[in-house]
Amino acid sequence: MDQIGGGKIVYLPLDERPCNYEFPHLLARGTDAAVLRPDMELMGRKKTPGNTKELFRWLEAECEDAYGAIVSLDTLLYGGIVPSRLHSRSAEECRAALTQLRRLKAHNPRLKLYALHLIMRCPQYSNADEEPDYYDDWGRELFRLGYIGQREELGVALPEELEEISSIRAELPDHIRDDYLSRRAVNVEANKAALELVADGTIDFLVVPQDDSAPYGWTAKDQQAVRARIAELDVELKALMYPGADEAGCTLLARMLNEKNGTVPLLYPRFSSVQGPFVTPLYEDRIFGESLKYHILAAGGLMAQSAAEADLVLLVNTPGETMMEAVSQQHPLVGYQVQRNIIELVEYGRYAMKRLGKPVAVADVAYANGGDLQLLKLLRQKGVLFELAGYAGWNTSANSLGTVLAQLMIYAIYGRTAGHLDFLALRFTEDFGYCSAVRRKLANGPVKELGYNYFGVDGQRGKVAEMVLESLERFAEAHIDTDEITVRITDCYMPWSRMFETGLTVQAVVKASVSGGAGQRGAAEGAAPEADPGPFSEGKGAAAAENNHARG
Repeated sequence: MDQIGGGKIVYLPLDERPCNYEFPHLLARGTDAAVLRPDMELMGRKKTPGNTKELFRWLEAECEDAYGAIVSLDTLLYGGIVPSRLHSRSAEECRAALTQLRRLKAHNPRLKLYALHLIMRCPQYSNADEEPDYYDDWGRELFRLGYIGQREELGVALPEELEEISSIRAELPDHIRDDYLSRRAVNVEANKAALELVADGTIDFLVVPQDDSAPYGWTAKDQQAVRARIAELDVELKALMYPGADEAGCTLLARMLNEKNGTVPLLYPRFSSVQGPFVTPLYEDRIFGESLKYHILAAGGLMAQSAAEADLVLLVNTPGETMMEAVSQQHPLVGYQVQRNIIELVEYGRYAMKRLGKPVAVADVAYANGGDLQLLKLLRQKGVLFELAGYAGWNTSANSLGTVLAQLMIYAIYGRTAGHLDFLALRFTEDFGYCSAVRRKLANGPVKELGYNYFGVDGQRGKVAEMVLESLERFAEAHIDTDEITVRITDCYMPWSRMFETGLTVQAVVKASVSGGAGQRGAAEGAAPEADPGPFSEGKGAAAAENNHARG
């Protein structure tokens, strides 16, 4: 199909971290779309909200001559994802701010306006790194109050749960409970107000990602309220709700480019395990197979039943039974060894590329918070690492899924550009290298020896960032570089001055002496890189450090 110009796409990110601010911008490199972002100084930082008034002025001005806009409503209303959990705005103030979006269409009636608006998360542990200060002491209790409370309402709470919630109700301070629940109530009303803008045509398409969700609790109850409003307004086809968050900008970019080019790709998922579609990922509320359908739909595609009818093939590396954290993969549960077959997955991927001629990408969701190091070894040995049309294996299952689907669909339109190869190299370096092999090893060793910890290091560009860069350079040389392509890391920083995420600028440098085809390493050099030691245990909330930031 002939490509149609991508045009100018105005993008208001969920926050200033690379996953939100940089990833969609990087995915657009090599396309004919110009993705325009606000200056970083307007975006705020972590708990400090962005300048919402100036951000809307910027948005309004830039949308006048744009083809489309992708807008985070949490940024527009609260100044970012973390400020959405800390703000003091009223429901009326939120509604008034949202109605400003009608001016975008008034000034540019042809504007395609896509938006994302989160369901507020409720972490299961006590840690205030991204929550109100009282979450350090009462986070676990707030979660259990909602979780057991809903089970109690449904008549399925166990006797020991009823005893636990009785104790929580007696101990949890009223002002903390009321502050937390009143903010949730405001956010749900804002979610409903956004749906009204979908109903009147102001917003052309809306995704409502569920950030760090669970089958029961405050987030699940908020979902019910929002889902009911979706049905009341008859916007089921224009407003999708599913697990996720930090990948949503990528998802909506893929959808916009698919629509602009008149493409609806059919995607065939090939699983490493028969049970893979039925595993409920960590930090999510439903089996993986149901989330997959929503992510494909949100990105502008449809699911195919076979590779023969499909335009694209997605290799899905899932757990065989129960999902673990990536830092624990040195000693995986038995199900990882006997209830899945990643060797067949890799062999099929090469077959689909070479014999069927299909673009093939990998959704690496076997573990939470990092890629599967054994899979990296096999892809590299097979010589297909840089032949992939996409890869992601970071943070939650939903984050990885939305990211790789966007890259795959954009690849299907624009091909193997330099920007595509750079994003692949970034994903390999960050998801395999940093998340699974470097992060915990540094945090438990050198970072601690310097007097810092997982939640606080020496700024964005201090000694810790230098150690991360040096470690990742060694990892890339030993475990990612091929005979055709070398990974070059030109920048490394710690966006929120903590260990959970890193910011990287990565290039895939094609070797001049190689004419084509990804090279294959020897058996010893291709051995699986050593995973980090297991989760640490450094006091209250520490054992859930990965969990603390593993959100949609």
